Amino acid sequence: MNLLPSQTVDEIYRSALNREVPPARPEEFAPVRIGPFSVWPPVVLAPMAGVTNYPFRTMCREFGAGLYVSEMINARPLVDGGGKTCKLADFGPGESPRSLQLYGTDPHYIAEAVKRLVGEGRIDHLDMNFGCPVPKVTRRGGGAAIPLKANLLRSIVRAAVSNAGEVPVTIKFRIGVNDSLTTYLTAGRVAEDEGCAAVGLHARTAAQLYHGHADWDAIATLKQSVRIPVLGNGDIWEAEDALRMMRLTDCDGVIVGRGCLGRPWLFRDLADVFDGRAPTNPPDFASVIDILLRHAQLMADWFGERLGIVSFRRHASWYTKGFRMSGELRAQLMRIETLAGLAALFAGAERDQPFPPSAMRVIRGKTTGVQKKVALPLGYLDQLDDETPPEEGDGEPDDDGGDGG
Repeated sequence: MNLLPSQTVDEIYRSALNREVPPARPEEFAPVRIGPFSVWPPVVLAPMAGVTNYPFRTMCREFGAGLYVSEMINARPLVDGGGKTCKLADFGPGESPRSLQLYGTDPHYIAEAVKRLVGEGRIDHLDMNFGCPVPKVTRRGGGAAIPLKANLLRSIVRAAVSNAGEVPVTIKFRIGVNDSLTTYLTAGRVAEDEGCAAVGLHARTAAQLYHGHADWDAIATLKQSVRIPVLGNGDIWEAEDALRMMRLTDCDGVIVGRGCLGRPWLFRDLADVFDGRAPTNPPDFASVIDILLRHAQLMADWFGERLGIVSFRRHASWYTKGFRMSGELRAQLMRIETLAGLAALFAGAERDQPFPPSAMRVIRGKTTGVQKKVALPLGYLDQLDDETPPEEGDGEPDDDGGDGG
């Protein structure tokens, strides 16, 4: 499916950061090995809660290649047969490899969930979340809180790897809870010791949430500390950002999160620069509308029309960022419930608008203006050697983009 014209990118679409960054040289970069898989280009779609479902993964696949990971799945309701969780864990026809991210704080439920996923032949790759900074997760000792307790982290990772068989396991984590409580080097060593195929580092602390710049130096330090592949995550807004990250840190691949929200063609640009080509111009508004409606159709087909279109509203706001639209039209987008209604809204749009250069690096998805104090269970820091699993609640992050960088 080729929705975009082929045209070398205009300079107005290259930020000052990337204006002098050349595409990859022949054999400068290698495919990233994750178990039996050779991923080229070395690009992974970040798991994002409420976002990286089958329709969104399909959109990204149609524009490029790489590894596309599901949104975060909670192990306990998966084991207990929760209908919503089981639906989130579904893959579409022809998806390969089927990559799923699992979350949990109890090795028992992790083991049972992995047994089920592997035994039913539902996954080809398993990622594990130890980086989610959402308060409702960390205040129960989950997500980014888990690496504070290295023994608990080790038990959880061991439970996954030992039950995964031939399915490769990777883990994703942050630098730490805050600048005083860094855990990423410990998490990397645990992953390597327990047989993980690779690690991913979102180079921010949980206290940062999605604020400020990612610390790529931490990615370089982690790469020097482990022998398994390291994937860097954070601040990939343009394709050349990925090249800069890999050249500066020597990491083995990149994880793309918020930069592709409303811009699935970023994966086309990434494929171009890794194959030695300059990226092409982003689409004009007419092409964006076509892409938007295609995505909405997939959402309606997968979830049912009303739920799919209501869930699509946030994507519509991401797709249209920076384009000239009336306030009334934007307000109507947030009330739309049908495909026909969505198409009708854009029938009179100013379709010949070029993509706005100001939108190339505009932040999409969840963001914050300041660092936050990370919510932890009462007394959590008193016994960091303890490997007793914290008491689990529902532990599901809000549908706000999850931990995409």
